[in-house]
Amino acid sequence: MIKPRRRLVKYYIQFMLICLFAVIGEALSTFFKLPVPGSIIGLFLLLIALQLKWIRPRHIHAVAEFLIVNMTILFLPAGVGIMERWNAISANIVPIILIIMGALVLNIVVIAVVVVYIKKHFEGDYEEVNHD
Repeated sequence: MIKPRRRLVKYYIQFMLICLFAVIGEALSTFFKLPVPGSIIGLFLLLIALQLKWIRPRHIHAVAEFLIVNMTILFLPAGVGIMERWNAISANIVPIILIIMGALVLNIVVIAVVVVYIKKHFEGDYEEVNHD
């Protein structure tokens, strides 16, 4: 059994590892003046590190699971920010809604194309699963 202090250190190290990728992403975004948020770049770098097996999932698993379970709490500041700037948002509500609807339609089309591609190219590669 892991002692409480060791468990705390384990969580701290995992959290710092995730934060390191976020900071690197922010630095790259700022330094190169990229239009992509640094947090997204950091997540992409973390994905690359996981795919290349520089980092194992077990190195970030506990903290990542905690963050996913508590994700709704992390959206509260964004919601408060929207409410705080409602006057600016309400003046542009029609374009905002049109952009959201356009993005939704684009997402549906892209997902449909990917599903058709996968079904066409990979159908029959795997055994049928009987769900009885």
